[in-house]
Amino acid sequence: MALTLARPVHSELLIKKSRFIGCVQPVAGRAEAQQVVESLRAQHPGATHVCWALLAGGQSAANDDGEPGGTAGRPMLEVLRHQQLEGVLATVVRYFGGVKLGAGGLVRAYTDAVAQALLQAEKLPLRRTLQFACRVPYALEGLVRRELQAAGAALGEVRHEDAVQVAFSVNEDAADALRARLNEAGQGQLVWVEATAR
Repeated sequence: MALTLARPVHSELLIKKSRFIGCVQPVAGRAEAQQVVESLRAQHPGATHVCWALLAGGQSAANDDGEPGGTAGRPMLEVLRHQQLEGVLATVVRYFGGVKLGAGGLVRAYTDAVAQALLQAEKLPLRRTLQFACRVPYALEGLVRRELQAAGAALGEVRHEDAVQVAFSVNEDAADALRARLNEAGQGQLVWVEATAR
């Protein structure tokens, strides 16, 4: 089963006068990961490198940011894969200390920075979220909203037309029970519009 992280966790290593600031954190996808990396560049203008690795949405990416090819991003990515993580970004900010580490030293430093952060990280099972939409008469809108709240579903767009169209998302493990309760409470007046996985 794939795992994700509860919150960002940091590490810091000092290796031959070079400072490596590692972070692992949950992200939704590549766009959010790019924002985090750009934010790190802004926070650390004096850093020599901001390397990163991403596993999210079934996609992977790694960036050495000027370090010799394959010595930073890819080793960081392998640490994430080894931990069976998904929806996770690993970043390492490096301040060069004047002593070259060599290819093997760089691989170890970047790998260790990510591994040290992961040792402190709280890992959670990754749950798929399902998206739904249904149409109900105005008289049932309050009941639908109460059922969604009770099931821990996230309310999405609500459109008031000839009937009320309610969009929501819910964890996959709670979806079947919630749909059954809504169908029963709706007494045949509830119409399902769509369902997708995320």
